[in-house]
Amino acid sequence: MSAAASNIDAFWMPFTANRDFRTKPRIISGASGHYYTTADGTRLYDTFSGLWTCGIGHCHPKVVAAVQRQVAELDYCIGFQVSNDKAFALAERVIDIAPEGFSNCFFTNSGSESVDTALKIALAYHRARGEGNRTRLIGREKGYHGVNFGGMSVGGMVPNRKVFSPNLIPGVDHLRHTLDLQHNAFSRGQPEWGMHLAGDLERLAGLHDGSNIAAVIVEPVAGSAGIIPPPVGYLEKMREICDRHGILLIFDEVITAFGRVGKAFGAERFGVKPDIITTAKGLTNGVIPMGAVIVRDHVYDAFMQGPPHMIEFFHGYTYSGHPVAAAAGLAVLDVYKEEGTFEQAASLEQTFEDILHSFADHDKVIDVRNFGLMGAIELASRDGAPGARGLEIHKKCFWDEHLVVRNGMDVLQFSPFLNSDVDEMQRSFEVIRRVIDTVD
Repeated sequence: MSAAASNIDAFWMPFTANRDFRTKPRIISGASGHYYTTADGTRLYDTFSGLWTCGIGHCHPKVVAAVQRQVAELDYCIGFQVSNDKAFALAERVIDIAPEGFSNCFFTNSGSESVDTALKIALAYHRARGEGNRTRLIGREKGYHGVNFGGMSVGGMVPNRKVFSPNLIPGVDHLRHTLDLQHNAFSRGQPEWGMHLAGDLERLAGLHDGSNIAAVIVEPVAGSAGIIPPPVGYLEKMREICDRHGILLIFDEVITAFGRVGKAFGAERFGVKPDIITTAKGLTNGVIPMGAVIVRDHVYDAFMQGPPHMIEFFHGYTYSGHPVAAAAGLAVLDVYKEEGTFEQAASLEQTFEDILHSFADHDKVIDVRNFGLMGAIELASRDGAPGARGLEIHKKCFWDEHLVVRNGMDVLQFSPFLNSDVDEMQRSFEVIRRVIDTVD
């Protein structure tokens, strides 16, 4: 599981303690199904399905075959004023499974790009309708919307923001987050407490005048901050306030879309229809980087004005609608349908919830949270060393128990495969309990 120093020093790893990593590198060289493989042949069970990405497992043969065929047929195609057949086909398929009223799909290369695209669409939408005064954007504390400047600005995770705060975009406010261990610790699914916090949006509409607010962006279930499900009625209340003030509601579904909460979209699961949805990850099962922003018809129609030969939206990427990524996406959507992936995910929810909440009595655990196939076990931090306990558990799981477990500081986060084997899932959590028991 090691590599020569000459092989690892050049790579500046993302969201990683690079110096710590290099003391004992954790390097993957292969994957299949629900397991990773290291260079020496060791198999490690993946408790996070990639990075929320590989819901149907690694190297699914149907997806691999589709990518291989496409790269030999059309490796790249210009995307401005010309496009490729697979991009159009994938856009149609995404809209087919989207909530009713969503009409168009704009392709990006990642969740971060999807968020910045959605923010630009929101601002340009109001301008196209003669309300260019609507420039203020609203995010939420503990929200994660990627790492581009727009996403960081509306995001609310302090470590991501603090170094760059002087240069984040102006005109952004944040709603309070809904995690309060005094009131909603150890909730199963949506907590009963916290709906009133949606009223923060009404407060900000009063402060700035709602006519100046362009959009509010939230994750239906906050993921990277440590799995924070919305309180009962919270999203419904937010939709109501947005409607009252003419504010666009953006759901960041980079994590929650494509089966993670048992439906094609979190919007469908919660029965709340936003105006714009951002996606990525499960769109291609993580095989090829790709994201998508889908919009309701009234949003798209606002742009389709003026001279028809003029570009309606001056935005896009060199790789928007990349044919190989689109081929991967089409194959993934086929698998979702043919294998009943979303139904499989829904059927696993109760088992997953019960396993997670069996940790509620552990003396090192201060909270357990879950929704769909998203879960977190929050550990008490060591005095003066926040995050140390979580990182030690991550390492012990990797080296001693052949498990890949994600820790966000002292929050162990879990994102099971949408087609998980229950016995594998149960065994992995038995191991995790044993590791927690051995760590001070």
